[in-house]
Amino acid sequence: MQKNSNRMNRIDEELKKEISSIVSFELENSKITGMVSVTKVKTTPDLRYARVYVSILNSKNKKETLVGLKQASGYIRSQIANRINLRVTPELVFELDESLEYGAKIDSIIETIAKDLKPKE
Repeated sequence: MQKNSNRMNRIDEELKKEISSIVSFELENSKITGMVSVTKVKTTPDLRYARVYVSILNSKNKKETLVGLKQASGYIRSQIANRINLRVTPELVFELDESLEYGAKIDSIIETIAKDLKPKE
């Protein structure tokens, strides 16, 4: 079992790297705006589906950017098939990962509290 999960982790990391590269440098879709980062890829054990978590920063419209990624998933999948030698190239399911934004929000709250707690001279 352990051996198999190591293999899945390697596949997930390789997919993450390639999808990041394709999204950053090859996609030319007007709907995709802002900085799109692939934060995590989780592949099903049968390699049929890969859930791709993306963080979208400085975008005009996050929903539209996500739609653009979904529309481009066929192209991204075909590029992956050319680059990574897998029996089955997984179908890509894009999901918004808001953990980075959540972290930034928590940081700003902590900063505000820290300023309020500083003794005033």
